[in-house]
Amino acid sequence: MKLLLHTCCAPCSIYPVQILRQMDMDVMGFFYRHNIHPFQECQKREATLKHYSKTIDLKVIYQPDYRIEKFLQSVVFRENERCRYCYHDRLKATALVAKKGKFEGFTTTLLYSKFQNHKLIKETGEAIAKKYNLKFFYHDFREGWKSGIEESKRLDMYRQQYCGCIYSEKDRYFKKQ
Repeated sequence: MKLLLHTCCAPCSIYPVQILRQMDMDVMGFFYRHNIHPFQECQKREATLKHYSKTIDLKVIYQPDYRIEKFLQSVVFRENERCRYCYHDRLKATALVAKKGKFEGFTTTLLYSKFQNHKLIKETGEAIAKKYNLKFFYHDFREGWKSGIEESKRLDMYRQQYCGCIYSEKDRYFKKQ
């Protein structure tokens, strides 16, 4: 299957790419950036992915712009539902690129994280896939969580400490007194 992999960062792509290639998938990455805050964080993640993807011969499509304002406007006053919006926006963007590029399906490195809502990601991906006449490939990549972390440390990769948005950054670092 020719598959487009939404890729949030290099460390989260290690295990999914390995598994998808073992399954004889023809994998290409897609780096979505509109939710990542601040911009310097986005640049670090992108630079790390560019370096890593060259070492494993993974072609990646990179979004050329940075629409953080649209992301923030879409979740303001709905902060508790921000992940629902974010999953939808990232997977829809991936599906549109997959459709244009004549991919059979798409998936996401979000399925590697033990911190993400897999049920919601799967439901969202399947609904979007149906709308665009594609396949959403669901695989629980969390089985490789530890090995992916170990490999990213061995490779001395930049490893972010939060999902990407300003709200997840706050959740990670701000502790009420």
